Amino acid sequence: MGGFRFILFYHLNILLLFIFQLCELEKIQRRRIDIWNQYYEGLRNVYQLKLPVVPQYATNNAHMFYVICPSFEIRSQLIEFLKENNVQAVFHYLSLHKSEFNKKHAKEIPDLPMADKYTDCLLRLPLYYSLTDNDIVKIITLIHDFFS
Repeated sequence: MGGFRFILFYHLNILLLFIFQLCELEKIQRRRIDIWNQYYEGLRNVYQLKLPVVPQYATNNAHMFYVICPSFEIRSQLIEFLKENNVQAVFHYLSLHKSEFNKKHAKEIPDLPMADKYTDCLLRLPLYYSLTDNDIVKIITLIHDFFS
């Protein structure tokens, strides 16, 4: 009976967390968009980086904020620099045409240089609800310091 209670308690907690997030969805989404906008405004003058573009016909759900670095080497150095300063930034995009699955099953692997560029150069910055404005300023400042 103890195992059943644990399982019931576990699933009930997951359900309650889900319901809480649904109730707070608008607040959470507003905060994520605010973080995204702070990154954009703070980094738009770093000419070495390319920033996300949201077309006029689209909306921004602030799922993530990424930058495109000039090269794989610079992205790797920036990841390390941020890590040394207690900021975890990660690469995000992997070219599917170079995946192990595709290598096994594809008759031929196409040359997709733009996909490879994003694999090598895209860097995802921290973006989560509890990220503070001070954290965001620190990350933006570190990136400016890195490129100056």
